[in-house]
Amino acid sequence: MAIQILKDLRGLRVHVIHPPDEERPSLVEHLRRIGCTVEIVWPVPDEWPAADVVLLAIEQDARAETVRLLKTDPHSRPTLIAVVGYENPSTLQLVLESGAVAVVERPIRPFGLLTNLTIARSLWLEREETKKRISRLEHKLSGIQKIQRAKSILMENLGLTEEDAYQSLRRQAMSKRVPMEDMALSIIHATEILQVSPKTRDARAGETPPGS
Repeated sequence: MAIQILKDLRGLRVHVIHPPDEERPSLVEHLRRIGCTVEIVWPVPDEWPAADVVLLAIEQDARAETVRLLKTDPHSRPTLIAVVGYENPSTLQLVLESGAVAVVERPIRPFGLLTNLTIARSLWLEREETKKRISRLEHKLSGIQKIQRAKSILMENLGLTEEDAYQSLRRQAMSKRVPMEDMALSIIHATEILQVSPKTRDARAGETPPGS
């Protein structure tokens, strides 16, 4: 995987959010030597650019704008590398809150930039894969819970055993050519709309109508 990441660095879309000082040209030049496609952005934009990697300069003069950017689209951020020149508590706090996966220190030097870029990209890809895995597991668990709920409804309302309820749910899903989770959800929704069970029906049947 590491070798593939190194190969993929060439052609990466990199946005450098950095003020126009004497260090920015050197940073951009180093990135282009690596093979990245580089765009320069300043001031700090209102939303994340469409890029694979963003190098974000943490500037005290642009703190408000940086904080605003960091609060947008938390689930669709590109790989973020912070560029810092000071190690004061305020700067470090902002770096931690940014979710940056690597840090480039000023003065910027060619040595270490490739390493930081490679590590940042690797960590970001691993984190994204973990998010997808968690999402798949959550979806699977949600489906299991829906099926369990639908089985309970069928058992309660039709007097079926757990196995018979499962097979009934399975047959209905197959006949309609839908996943069992979707069939289960339909049963749950129908029950919620009707809001009736044998116990509720019996209780209602025994009620005395108002005014009688």
